Amino acid sequence: MSIKDIMDTMDYGPAPEGAGDARAWLAAHDHRLGHFIGGAFTGAEAAAIAVENPATGEVLARIPAAGPAEVDAAVAAARAAFPRWAKLSGFERAQYLYAIARGLQKRERFFAVLESLDNGKPIRETRTADLPLAVRHFYHHAGWASAVESEFPGHAPLGVCGQVIPWNFPLLMLAWKIAPALAAGNTVVLKPADLTPLTAVAFAELLCEVGLPKGVVNIVHGGAETGALIVRHPDVAKVAFTGSTAVGREIRRATAGSGKRLTLELGGKSPFVVCADADLDAAVEGVVEGIWFNQGEVCCAGSRLLLQEGIAEDFLARLRTRMQKIRLGDPLDKSTDMGAIVSARQKARIEGLLAGARAEGYSLEQSTCPLPDRGHFVAPGFFADTEPAATVSQVEIFGPIAVTTTFRTVEEAVSLANNTAYGLAASVWSENVNVATELAARIKAGVVWINATNVFDAAAPFGGVRESGFGREGARAGMAAYLCPTAPRRRAVQIAPADLTACTGTEAIAPGILDRTMKNYIGGAQTRPDGGASYVLRGRKGEALGLAPVSGRKDIRNAVEAALKAGGWAANAHGRAQVLFFMAENLAARAAELSATLVQMGVTPADAAQQVRKTQERIFYYAGMADKDDGRTHATKPRHLTLSIPEPLGVVGVVAPDEAPLLSLMSLILPLVATGNRVVAVPSPAQALIMQPLYQIFDTSDLPGGVINLVSGERDGLAGVLAAHDAVDGLWYHGSAEGAATVEALSADNLKQVWTNGGLALDWADDRAASGREWLDHATQIKTIWLPYGA
Repeated sequence: MSIKDIMDTMDYGPAPEGAGDARAWLAAHDHRLGHFIGGAFTGAEAAAIAVENPATGEVLARIPAAGPAEVDAAVAAARAAFPRWAKLSGFERAQYLYAIARGLQKRERFFAVLESLDNGKPIRETRTADLPLAVRHFYHHAGWASAVESEFPGHAPLGVCGQVIPWNFPLLMLAWKIAPALAAGNTVVLKPADLTPLTAVAFAELLCEVGLPKGVVNIVHGGAETGALIVRHPDVAKVAFTGSTAVGREIRRATAGSGKRLTLELGGKSPFVVCADADLDAAVEGVVEGIWFNQGEVCCAGSRLLLQEGIAEDFLARLRTRMQKIRLGDPLDKSTDMGAIVSARQKARIEGLLAGARAEGYSLEQSTCPLPDRGHFVAPGFFADTEPAATVSQVEIFGPIAVTTTFRTVEEAVSLANNTAYGLAASVWSENVNVATELAARIKAGVVWINATNVFDAAAPFGGVRESGFGREGARAGMAAYLCPTAPRRRAVQIAPADLTACTGTEAIAPGILDRTMKNYIGGAQTRPDGGASYVLRGRKGEALGLAPVSGRKDIRNAVEAALKAGGWAANAHGRAQVLFFMAENLAARAAELSATLVQMGVTPADAAQQVRKTQERIFYYAGMADKDDGRTHATKPRHLTLSIPEPLGVVGVVAPDEAPLLSLMSLILPLVATGNRVVAVPSPAQALIMQPLYQIFDTSDLPGGVINLVSGERDGLAGVLAAHDAVDGLWYHGSAEGAATVEALSADNLKQVWTNGGLALDWADDRAASGREWLDHATQIKTIWLPYGA
């Protein structure tokens, strides 16, 4: 096309970016790349996995697959490097992170071109989004490294971190994972996707140039088998994974009972809500960025368009016009808007889902832009009218295809937005601040953009809820995920025996015991267990003290339903504080009764008095914190108000230990209810007598029914029901190591957040160990809201 032709048509002419440097780099390696272990490259001679250019099908290089020997070597190198790296001052680690950031900046063009060749995304995206964000993460975390001692006092790095990253943002995901791990003092074994490993190898070379100590970062190649070896390795202290929900479930099961810390950033099916008062042209451009950016290969893509009925037809007409202007083609052409799908397999998966939707009766509209003769390309498109239950409305397509549904009211928009198992992100478009903030508050997602979409920054926490995973990356929360509180060694928990055989009435019952035939406490009322059976609670000498319910699955179900109805508890922090202060007052009034009950259960009089006193102190502490669990405003992009708001998990199961029966049970319940959660608690089976005075205190403290529910019975059986229950959003378990492993494995199906004692006993009287900020953080999850401002 000549310049005259371009001036006549005003079409974009070709503007290719030179790939000479990247291709020379590949040639210098003879198109064979190896692992990076202990500061050296190895294994290139065994390279057999072909790495293709998605836009052409050309084989760019070959990589080896790491097996047990290579993964063992990488973990050993990281473990050997950990003590010296962790002992460096924060300033010394910050200097390395700064040098990495500067090195990436100096080679931005090289890395951008290599990324486009490897992944198929347009050069304008790698150059203006991927690379600057990767650099930003290393700069940002250099700052955290230099401040870690003052900002995280009493915390230490975890050790060796295993990190597995996806193919859609290869270098950026590497930066998201490695930067906070190094800043906190950890060492790393990272596996890039076998489809897109090139920039990870180039990054490893950069680490050698800046002089990063050997073994601090190790990079091994391979597929799912290699990732599984890293996840399961006994010397890996933390696993950070970004990828599919299905693989996230397998990782949760694989790490159950191992004590490994876990961060999962998984799939999404994010709603893109356009209200009648929205700026429709801006919202159309939001769709371009929300679902056609990066070929739609974005976990938080706004792939479900929810349009208010009054503007739906107009909006779709504008969207059709805009879609036809998307330029699809050579990723290295600076005029290209959309590049190639990462692989033939991914393209086939997308096309299979589209064919299935057509078979279900839905009509797909796609751009008529010509597709290149070779490579893996899919034209941008959308389904104009899909039912919420349609497969393509529920399943992550991970391609440049949106689905569309209409709504009438804000209430209906919230219902549709939350009609998915995922909860990664959402985008809301409205010029009415009341409508926008109402939707942002009620949509279940870890990130919400208002009049924007796909905006990221290292200073803003990112992560999901529900089946989109748990944990946050970026900002303070992302740093905290790579640190742990320093604590004294803890002994293995001792499980107190409890005979849960149903009482037959044949045993002689001491006078007054009939008055202690307790019931469960569900929805603010005393309720009989579903099976109607009770078991005998015994004192230190085996004497009968009372009867407690033998509860089962239906009792947990009833308690969860009661908790779900108490959702208003989360709304008023001051109101929660008042109820808790009143609870402390009523506990003080019943101190003698509580102490006497504890003594009957085998606690010494001195310990009983201490438990009651310390419980009252804990209630006061959490009452005071109920309205002080502040969010943050982050310094991110100019003219953006970026807020992190701690939200309650929802309904949380609590399984209490045998030790310190009053103090431990209340120490588990209090941070949860203070932050707005509702609780279904299982007290110690051997010490369930504590239920009776507690629910009398709850009844007289204006506690709304359903906020705290007490269900007694076999600890691990009830814990398993809570772990498997889809409506339970979190579980705090304190029991045996085997029980902790079981509930972690059972939680994989719904990916709820589980926090366990790992089978180790806690000193419940120690405020540093059994209360405080860590407990409040575990009781909440961060929602990040982005609000651009200005005309």
